[in-house]
Amino acid sequence: MSLDKHEWEKGDELIFSDRSTPEARRLAERYGYLPYIVERYLELLGGEAEELLEANEEPMSETIRCNDFKISCGELEARLGEAGFEIERVPFLPHGYIITKAPISPGATHEYLKGYYYLQDPGSMLVVYIMRPRPSATILDMAAAPGGKSTQILQLTRDSALLIAVEPKRDRVRALRSNLQRMGFSNYIIIKSDARNLKLNVKVDQVLLDAPSSGEGIIRKDKRRKTKTALSDLKRIHYLQLELLNKALDAVGSGGSVTYAACSTAVEEGEYVVHKVLQDRDYVATERPAGFPLSEAFEEYRGVKFDDRVKGCGRLFPHRQGTEGFFICNMRRLG
Repeated sequence: MSLDKHEWEKGDELIFSDRSTPEARRLAERYGYLPYIVERYLELLGGEAEELLEANEEPMSETIRCNDFKISCGELEARLGEAGFEIERVPFLPHGYIITKAPISPGATHEYLKGYYYLQDPGSMLVVYIMRPRPSATILDMAAAPGGKSTQILQLTRDSALLIAVEPKRDRVRALRSNLQRMGFSNYIIIKSDARNLKLNVKVDQVLLDAPSSGEGIIRKDKRRKTKTALSDLKRIHYLQLELLNKALDAVGSGGSVTYAACSTAVEEGEYVVHKVLQDRDYVATERPAGFPLSEAFEEYRGVKFDDRVKGCGRLFPHRQGTEGFFICNMRRLG
């Protein structure tokens, strides 16, 4: 069922209302947040809200993704061990390692320069495993730079997928190309463009949209995110994400899939985006793959009940999974 303009505006008024209880203001002052963010945590997580706030105070360990397109992970373990590094496998990431001891910067080793690994956070890696890129598929990465997920797509498909990597900024295009080359991949096309303006002559098989976001999910790495995004800015980002996700779903043919991700704990950038986009798309189903440590997506917020298909999406939280905050949703076009 479509949302008419009145319903859309009513939902926005509820979701984006700037409200905060005394408890939210107290915690916001204690932890250094904008009050509306803490209010959302309290409304959605209840007693877990302070656990999330505490988890965001803990720095993240550096993590790497072994590039087994160039080197076996066992050999990489041995080489890094000889160089004085100590690393541990991440159980739910087939190629992921936590660095527990680093004698030098992980970005300054011969192994890094040779493309044997990529510095990548665990939630970011998990997005592509959940996406399940298919060998020989045509895959569109709509926000590709600096290349973490693009290189992972080609790694998992053994450089057999045709990757169309889109990035609007020239300096980030350079970083993207450099990383694709460093990691040893060749089956890609880079397009310098705003993905909203992209015109393709054919439908693609899969789309990855790791959408531009508030970055609220990386507060553990960047404490500025506690106060960087005003509520008005969050609404602007929400509408950008809506445009991009609509574009993504239009880019795939029947049977094609879209993986939408946002590095954020905000419902406004996750469930509410997918909810709106699905209203006019009865031919889209959500798919939640088993075997990954995802939390349930939220089913409603402030009286707005989300489309039932949002239940097929999932979340990562710092206080539950020990990762960044992420929203991840696999969608498939049925017709």
